[in-house]
Amino acid sequence: MRTRLYALAPAVVLSLAASQVHAENLDVLMSQVFSKQEATYIGFESVEREDIPERAAVDRKYLIVDFRLNGQNPAVEQLQASVHKVCMTLLKDRELIRSLSDSGYDMVSVAFDRKSQFDCL
Repeated sequence: MRTRLYALAPAVVLSLAASQVHAENLDVLMSQVFSKQEATYIGFESVEREDIPERAAVDRKYLIVDFRLNGQNPAVEQLQASVHKVCMTLLKDRELIRSLSDSGYDMVSVAFDRKSQFDCL
């Protein structure tokens, strides 16, 4: 039994280290998307829908990146442009997208308030 635990320990440590690097990379990337006058990056949240079977065709695990726009109520065009900017920034970082995919994420969403989310991929 001890041999098995010792064999699993490095895998667990590597998995935790990879998750931490992935989170740090995401935080750094997202904090650079907008100038301080445009929007503030709040953070991200991982959501996993346990009520959906793993083999279902529906997105089960997704990431929400959260921002707050510094303007009052942005026009629809400004909101769409902001979503596009975040999504394109994510898509251009192929290593991060690969890491998210390898970690089981089916989708990434962007939020600028607590009421709505916009899907990227």
